[in-house]
Amino acid sequence: MQLITNQNDLVDAIATLSQSDFVTVDTEFIRETTFWPELCLIQMAAPGVTALIDPLAPDIDLQPFFDLMANEKVLKVFHAARQDIEIVFHRGGLIPHPVFDTQIAAMVCGFGDSVSYDQLVQRITGTQLDKSSRFTDWRHRPLSDKQLTYALADVTYLIDVYLDLKARLEKRGRAHWLNEEMDVLTSRDTYDIKPEDSWRRLKMRVKKPIELAVLQKTAAWREREARERNVPRSRVIKDDALYEIAQQQPKDAAAMARLRSIPKGWERSSAAAGLIAAVNEALALPKEDLPKVTRPPQPSEGANAAAEILKVLLRIVAEKQGVAPKILASGDDIDRIAADGENADVDAMHGWRRDVFGDKALKMINGELGIRFEKRRIAVFDIDTAGDAAPG
Repeated sequence: MQLITNQNDLVDAIATLSQSDFVTVDTEFIRETTFWPELCLIQMAAPGVTALIDPLAPDIDLQPFFDLMANEKVLKVFHAARQDIEIVFHRGGLIPHPVFDTQIAAMVCGFGDSVSYDQLVQRITGTQLDKSSRFTDWRHRPLSDKQLTYALADVTYLIDVYLDLKARLEKRGRAHWLNEEMDVLTSRDTYDIKPEDSWRRLKMRVKKPIELAVLQKTAAWREREARERNVPRSRVIKDDALYEIAQQQPKDAAAMARLRSIPKGWERSSAAAGLIAAVNEALALPKEDLPKVTRPPQPSEGANAAAEILKVLLRIVAEKQGVAPKILASGDDIDRIAADGENADVDAMHGWRRDVFGDKALKMINGELGIRFEKRRIAVFDIDTAGDAAPG
């Protein structure tokens, strides 16, 4: 088992892989102490060929790998692809395309929500993978044969998993379901997040426009600082500190020093100066330019009860279709449909999801569809023809 560490071997391996209709791809990386993932190993396979690439080797230029990722004639198969694609986007400046994500495909084929790779391999091939090298420090060299065997299994068994799921999708006529999901997964907007939008990832919310303005400016400052220094966001400043700053709006170092969430003495650092400048930039905004604080609409009378009924409907439809409920609708989707009906702008009301679940949800909240217990099973029925309707 040979690790590719020179350019000639890389070029030859990519040339061979490029002759296949599809390649399976996985990466090993470390990101605990950095903002950007540190790429440590690339694994690829196709029927009859495998490759383990060392991106840390001094004589390696990964451009041939990136060229393959952009090759429209070769399908790239990943499991839980988002972080792998993020790495390719950061290092190569491109989004792999076309892509097949076996985790999403497994949800469409009824293997449950977010099924893991080793579970999927076991259920499809019967093989129990050895995961003892899961927590390897992939930066360390040399890598042992055991580590390389573990890494290679992440793409060799993926071939069988892909072929099985592909056949299931085609048999059930659901290939287009997956295509819609891959469009989102391979959208540049999914990975090219602007610093000005980084506040959206924060879970806590503020109540006043000026607080939101400060939060937006300081979160954008932190995002730029973390990227430039290549450190995790929390190493720059923690989330709870951003919220306290948004509420207290310190204009100078003395005011910053009085905040409970700021480490003692940090207010005198160069980083603090940039953060204070971001606060003052927000405070200088004219009132008419302040962002609006959006508050979740109060659910109408009966919306909560409607949401509970829709959750039952979701389970019924998912079971009948043989898919994971999560792939049809999220909890937020359910709440929005219960509150807004036809006007709910959520994934469950668009594309194939609407055909499978969204339209039934609307009929349910409009009183056109019912639920009953029949022959020891819960079934849906059309209320207009309840007397002779077959279970939905």
